[in-house]
Amino acid sequence: MKTHLHFQKYGTGPRVVLAFHGYGQGEGHWRTFVQALGPGVTVYAFDLFYHGRSKLTKADAPLTKKRLAELLGEFLRAQTIEKFSLLAFSMGAKFALTLAEQVPEQVEQIWLIAPDGLQRQFWYALATYPPWMRGVLGRAVLRPQRILRFLDTLHQRRLLDANLIRFAQWQLDSREKRLRVYRSWTGFRRLTFDLSKLAATLNRQPTPVTFFLGRHDRVIPHAGLQGFIASLRAAHTVLLEAGHAGLIYDVAAYLRRHPELRLA
Repeated sequence: MKTHLHFQKYGTGPRVVLAFHGYGQGEGHWRTFVQALGPGVTVYAFDLFYHGRSKLTKADAPLTKKRLAELLGEFLRAQTIEKFSLLAFSMGAKFALTLAEQVPEQVEQIWLIAPDGLQRQFWYALATYPPWMRGVLGRAVLRPQRILRFLDTLHQRRLLDANLIRFAQWQLDSREKRLRVYRSWTGFRRLTFDLSKLAATLNRQPTPVTFFLGRHDRVIPHAGLQGFIASLRAAHTVLLEAGHAGLIYDVAAYLRRHPELRLA
């Protein structure tokens, strides 16, 4: 099986946007969002690996930033794209920021919706970095009851938020979902960033970066992003009265009310 990064093209406007969805979603989640961006854009919406129709030759090997940048570079050359903006939700930010880090001179603007990869998530690090914990997560693919009892114990001791418990239960309620959790968490574990270097790269032009965050988001808490946002010369933050899962729909509604903020 050959590595394939699947995408769908929406719109025919002169400004190009590359869009990367969040965990458990697919490129189709951007279909209605694109309308909120206005008629002046062409959006290339990608399926992340382990989601939709994107496939990795070595599905169990960690994806490196170098390899991801090569794949996205091949896409840009095939589509003869010179300049573009980036749009990403949650886990998709790891893909968008990898490209921003590699070819910053080609990036016109970045929109990040509750971006993952810019703050250390304790539970994510625990599950992916120590080899023995990766083994625990791997066994949970087949027998999830033990890890669910463990999460429930953490909740009872008030060490884990109830919303995160419900999110975890939903992601572990079928073998297909559990396998996607395992492969995504372990497969993307090398897509990490030196935040000071990333800020310096984005500040060089500087590149405008807009953050759309949820005040009630427990998956990507907005407070944990404030330090990085403050280090950027051209950052703007929109804080919405929302949680995590449906945040892209809240952002789309916000853009319809504020058309002056559209990319086009």
